[in-house]
Parts: sequence; structure tokens; C-alpha cells
Amino acid sequence: MRALTFSTFGGPEVLDYREVPDPELPAGHALVRLYAIGLNFADVYRRRGAYHLAGSPPWIAGYEGAGVVVGLGAGVPSAPIALGGRVGFADSPFANAELVAVPFDKLIPLPDDVPFETAAALLLQGLTAQYLVRDSHAVAAGEDVLVHAAAGGVGLLLVQIARRLGARVFALASSEEKRAAAAEAGATTTCESSGDWVAAAKAWSRSGTGVDVVYDSVGSTLDLSLQAARIGGQVVFYGMAGGDPRPVDPRRLMDESKTLTGGDLWNVLTDQAERIRRAEELFGWVRDGSLRVRIARRYPLAEGAGAHAFLESRQSIGKVLLVP
Repeated sequence: MRALTFSTFGGPEVLDYREVPDPELPAGHALVRLYAIGLNFADVYRRRGAYHLAGSPPWIAGYEGAGVVVGLGAGVPSAPIALGGRVGFADSPFANAELVAVPFDKLIPLPDDVPFETAAALLLQGLTAQYLVRDSHAVAAGEDVLVHAAAGGVGLLLVQIARRLGARVFALASSEEKRAAAAEAGATTTCESSGDWVAAAKAWSRSGTGVDVVYDSVGSTLDLSLQAARIGGQVVFYGMAGGDPRPVDPRRLMDESKTLTGGDLWNVLTDQAERIRRAEELFGWVRDGSLRVRIARRYPLAEGAGAHAFLESRQSIGKVLLVP
């Protein structure tokens, strides 16, 4: 099979589209022929040598994709997925290839009306946005919600889901084009992320003192996020795209009656049934039109270096896909 690989760490130029052996099919795994692959910043970090990697050189990055089951390993049950079934996954390595062996319990069956590209563009970031508004902070109608990086992959979905749940959304983004995308996704108002958005968010909030919850994927902005939350409000910290945050004094949380919550998707995707349950809710939102999946660009897998460069440029709005 052909795969997008790298044997040394560095920029997009280290990526090499090459012939590699077909994956082995261990017990409990299914062999999937991929038709669409989601590209994520985690893949960039792996290519740079700054994130955990599975396997050995030449490495194959990628953890998210969609395709058809073409082989079943020993011990795999006959349901809920069979040979020839359409599937997607969000957390299994070596996805930047034509074929990948995926642990059976990580596979999610795809309804016929969910295209492969939609699944590959939705699952990882959609499941993240979903747990953020369901588990980390249960967004309620009438709440004021602040979303960092609102035109990013998770951000655009967060805006839409929070609006679907009846919240008002204050969206931060770095460019006019990205703010327009956040507004199109349903943000009540948008703000330049390099300006005095704390004061703007407080003035915008119904209370006049701050928002009910802040979703912070930037990290270095955590102190400002705490300032933007009202007394008794909450900050959900789930990423460090802008660098590590400074430590937070728990006395501050006590004095201001604020809650700081960390979030990680892998703590909620506990088994296949949970993956399917959560994915089916996402598919339902796509089906009824309340959640739109925006694809920024599609690149042939052979042109993966260009896809990495585009993602690193921070110009993308929505999901970048690789197509074998």
C-alpha cells in the first residue's frame, strides 16, 4: 500500500509518500480501506517530534479517518460492524495510508447518509465539541458562552452546538475572514482575539460582569479567560495551541467562586457503545441541519506535505482532509 511517512523530524518537507507493507491484522482488529482522512494539529506536532508517536520509522501519522472494512481479525464479533461495512474512527494510529488496522472497539458504523468526508471531518473535533458542552460544562439555554479560536475545527462546531442548545456565543478569532465564519456558524457577536476582549465580553454579557463559561483551547490566555468569567462562572481548559498557561492559584478560584475544569476526549470515549452513542447524536445534528461540517481543503494523500503547510499557515477555516 501507499502511505504518507516521515523518518526524521522537521517541517513538511520531511514527509514522504511511499510504498510500505500492508498492515498486519491482529486479533480484535479490522482492516479498513480509507476513503477520507482527517488532518489535525496533533499530526503536525508528531511530525515535529513534539508529540507521542506509535510505531517506529518510517512513521505514519494520522488518527482519524473513514472507509470500508475489508478484513476482520480473529475474535472480532459480527456486530455492530461486518465485512464491507462503512466505518469511521477518531483515535487509532497510522491513518495516513490506504489501509489501516483499527481496534474493533474504536470503530463507529456510518449511516448511509453520512459521507466518508463528512465523517473524517467531523468525528474527532465533533466528539470533542460535544463532550465540552455536555460533560465539561452542560451548556443551558440563555447562558453566555465565550469560545476561543472560534473559526478553528473545534471552535466552529462549538459555536453551532452552543447555539443549538440556546446559548449566546461571544466568538474570538484572529482575522476578519475567521470572524465572518464564526458569525456564519451562529455566533451572537465576534471579537478580535488580539484586542481587549475581556472588557468587550464583560460589556456584552447579560450580567455585565462576565460570561457564564469560557472554552479555552489556547492555554496562554487562561488568566484572561478567568477574568472574562463572571463570579461563579467556569473556564473549560482543553488545549494549548498558544503555549502553556501560567499556574492558577486555587485561592483565586475560591475568592471568585470560579471553577476551572480540564477536558480530554479520551476520558469520555470509554468503549464502543459510548463512541457510537455520541457519534449518533452528532450525525443527527448534521442530518437536521443544525450542525454544518466545513471542509477547508482536500488534498490527495500524495500531496500531504502541502496539506501540512496549509494547516500550519493558520489560514484554514474548517477541516483539512487527505484523500487516498
